[in-house]
Amino acid sequence: MPLYEHVMIARQDLSNTQAESLIEHFGTVLADNDGKLLENEYWGIKTMAYKINKNRKGHYAFLRTDAPAAAIQEMERLMRLHEDVMRVLTIKVDAHEEGPSVQMQKRDERPERRERR
Repeated sequence: MPLYEHVMIARQDLSNTQAESLIEHFGTVLADNDGKLLENEYWGIKTMAYKINKNRKGHYAFLRTDAPAAAIQEMERLMRLHEDVMRVLTIKVDAHEEGPSVQMQKRDERPERRERR
C-alpha cells in the first residue's frame, strides 16, 4: 500500500488531550478503511505565520500512514468537515524516514547546515 505523511493543525482552544484524541479518532477512521496509522507525533501548540479562522496558534500533529487511496480520501474528507481541524497537508512518500521528525529532534542532533556565501 502507498505511504503517506500528514500534518494537521487543530484549534488552539483545545486541550492537549483533546488534540491527541483527534489523532486517535482519525487513526480509527483509517483502520476502518483497511489502512494503518504507523506512527504519530504531537508537536504541541505552535505560532502560525498568519491567522487562520481568527487563530494565531494551533495544535500541530504529524501522522505517518500506510493506507489505500480510498482510506486517505475518506480521512481527509472527515478532517475537512471536523470543526476542530483548521488545516491538513497530505504528502505521498516513497519511504518513511526512521526516527523522529525534524520538529522533534534536538538542535544538536540535526545535521549541519551549509555555510552561506
